[in-house]
Amino acid sequence: MVTNNPKVKEEFKNMEFIEGSFLDVLIKVRDLVYRGHELITHPLGASIRMIYSPYRSIIIGRKNDIDSFHIETIENSILNYKKNMEVRKPDNKNKNDYALIDSELLKSGLEEHLENEKICI
Repeated sequence: MVTNNPKVKEEFKNMEFIEGSFLDVLIKVRDLVYRGHELITHPLGASIRMIYSPYRSIIIGRKNDIDSFHIETIENSILNYKKNMEVRKPDNKNKNDYALIDSELLKSGLEEHLENEKICI
């Protein structure tokens, strides 16, 4: 897990906390994907509104072989984020709400991933 969300930092131990922006989280995840980690959750949120969040948490998987699909996904996510943020700033006014939403989306993604892992075993 890679996050810049202080709420997630309080709730989880097994994660890498980034002192920085949403973009900093994307860049860190990109670096990990280039080292062979897989994306478990999509780097961008489920709605366009979440792209204006100051926080982002992304679940990554074990280190395997480098996967071009995951590389393309994270690279496109960075490009899309930058494109959208050219005309907007992060919505820091509602940062507590975004922190809560990001945390809940993370929990949901983690539960779904763990359930899928049980099915595969």
